[in-house]
Amino acid sequence: MILFQPSFNGSISSARLFGTALFLFVIQHINAQDIAPVVTATGQQTYCPGTPLNIATDFNITDVDDTGAEAAYIQISSGYVNGEDIVSLNSVPGLTATWNATSATLTIKSTTPGAEIPYPTLRDAIKFNVIYNNMSANPSAGQRTFSISLGDANYLASTGHYYKFIAADGILWTNAKIEAENTTYYGLQGYLATLGSADEAQLCGEQATGTGWIGGSDAEQEGVWKWMTGPEAGTVFWNGGANGSTPNFAFWNSGEPNNMGAEDYAHITAPGVGIPGSWNDLANAGSGGQYAPKGYIVEFGGMPGDPVLQISATTTIDVEKLTETTPAQRCGDGAVTLQAVSTGGMVYWYDAPTGGNLLTTGSSFTTPSLSQTTTYYASAYSPGCITGPRRAVIATINTQPSLPNPDPVAPVCYGDPAQLTATVTSGTLNWYDAPTGGTLLGTGSPFTTSPLTAETTFYAEVVSTGCPATSREAVIVSVLPLPVVTDEEIEFCEKTRTTINAGISGVTYEWSTGATTPSIEINAAGTYTVKVTNPAGCSAVKTITATTLPSADIVRVEVNSDVATVIMSDPEINHYVFSLDGNSYGDSNVFYNLNPGQHTIKVRSKNGCGSDSMTFYVYMIPKFFTPNGDNINDVFTIAGMSAYPQATINIFDRYGKIVAALNSRNRSWDGTFQGHRLPATDYWYIIKLTYDSEEIKGHFSLIR
Repeated sequence: MILFQPSFNGSISSARLFGTALFLFVIQHINAQDIAPVVTATGQQTYCPGTPLNIATDFNITDVDDTGAEAAYIQISSGYVNGEDIVSLNSVPGLTATWNATSATLTIKSTTPGAEIPYPTLRDAIKFNVIYNNMSANPSAGQRTFSISLGDANYLASTGHYYKFIAADGILWTNAKIEAENTTYYGLQGYLATLGSADEAQLCGEQATGTGWIGGSDAEQEGVWKWMTGPEAGTVFWNGGANGSTPNFAFWNSGEPNNMGAEDYAHITAPGVGIPGSWNDLANAGSGGQYAPKGYIVEFGGMPGDPVLQISATTTIDVEKLTETTPAQRCGDGAVTLQAVSTGGMVYWYDAPTGGNLLTTGSSFTTPSLSQTTTYYASAYSPGCITGPRRAVIATINTQPSLPNPDPVAPVCYGDPAQLTATVTSGTLNWYDAPTGGTLLGTGSPFTTSPLTAETTFYAEVVSTGCPATSREAVIVSVLPLPVVTDEEIEFCEKTRTTINAGISGVTYEWSTGATTPSIEINAAGTYTVKVTNPAGCSAVKTITATTLPSADIVRVEVNSDVATVIMSDPEINHYVFSLDGNSYGDSNVFYNLNPGQHTIKVRSKNGCGSDSMTFYVYMIPKFFTPNGDNINDVFTIAGMSAYPQATINIFDRYGKIVAALNSRNRSWDGTFQGHRLPATDYWYIIKLTYDSEEIKGHFSLIR
């Protein structure tokens, strides 16, 4: 303010003259400023699809120093769906309007370039002639918020702030910050936009007229993104890189921020680069191509000392729709309950797709008692919305099928399944184990049960279009007993025959051997089965396991010096008793201290399966002899050789040359060959006790 220090002589007339001049100066100074108009609007309406709707139910402009405005701006500031929503101006003389589908803004101007629109004309145009419409037959649900402003900045009701894109190709982030802070809007201090909500991100990103800088940076500390401008200065909105997290709100593009090349400043992406309206990080000067800065977004509002403006007003229009309908059905006559969900919360139920009667309201509707399938119609719109779409919701009444007609079932044998059959006129035949509830055992006709061990009742039910018959029909299956058989194990002597018996009469027989008699004769070990069938046709199988007991069978008698061991074909020696030379029987098969000569062994089976005998000879073959004339071991001979008239003994030297041959006439060798004494060494022999006996081989020593 400029203060004047007047110079006057103190007269009253001079003082009055000064006061009048000062008053006129102040009034002229105030009138020189542009006082912001006050804009008010009302309107919270519901859109009826296909029916254009005024965006406001009332609108007014109050301005103490102006009578008109160069333009008015109506923007869908939140909830906007590009390609569906549109705002237009009915024909008004002297006015023209353009619709920007990208920013969702309708701009109203005078048809005379540069001329102002008188407020009365503008009031009437907005109140009566600015309309909203949705171009889709199935509009996207949600609330549309309309900002009506006399300034060219975008107004967002949820924040009460204004936003404006300033084009400036290639501007640095640091310069954009300074320029934004040097910008005012009707006295509001500007700053680089701080986008703390989805509404702000959509308005400044998808709906802005250009792309550019916003007020976020991690230049102070890498990975800690803060708002550096406006009332939110210092507020952290992101921690980390592309996989980081936000403590409040952030809208980074996919894979951002990636800090490629010291990128410390937030920038709204250009159209076509990833997610529309999302952010990426750039260096202070930006980058090339699609990442070159095109300007910056200034936000106004919320700064200390800002005036309270009412240059914008908001109204809302709700676009509602049904999001879900649930039909219902029942079996037989009666009421059903239908369900529907509306984005607006209220659902209206009708009896016709158009017109008709409003039956009730609410998310559920219980029909009156129905005897046939009936279609009802749900709508998210009240009866006043004649064109509001209705969705058919069907109450289905399914007819219950007739009862099944099961066939009688013959008794089955214990452990056998039964085959159940029934006649149905329509639907699916199900079999259960209980008259109600229970377990579903199977479907169709015939149905084969599991093996039965007791009388069992089954229940047949018919189901058609999800509806069972009024009851289930019982089918009783009786179970017949089987012949009682007991498995057996028998033993008999090998090389003999024995008889095995089924052990039950009054039945038919079928042996595993093919025989059909009550008993059969067998001569070999094995497993034998017989299937016995009673007069009711029920069968059981008896198993007889036959084991043969070995008879006494001597394989040989092994003689070692004066010890004889009896070897049997059966290795189980404890099955037998043994007798030597007619003496009493004993359990041992080994006999000691036998005299040279012939002996007879007899063996008898303990189980009564016969006996066997064998004759054997004990012979004493010396280990050495000493032909030195002392009459002790002077010759090599075999004790008891006289008992073997056919015996022969051939004696060999180490080279395989026969040096002596003994027999029944020549029974000893004196250690000479052709009259010459042979050297002291080892000699070998081959003994045959009979012509057809096995050879006995060994060696002995000649000691001199």
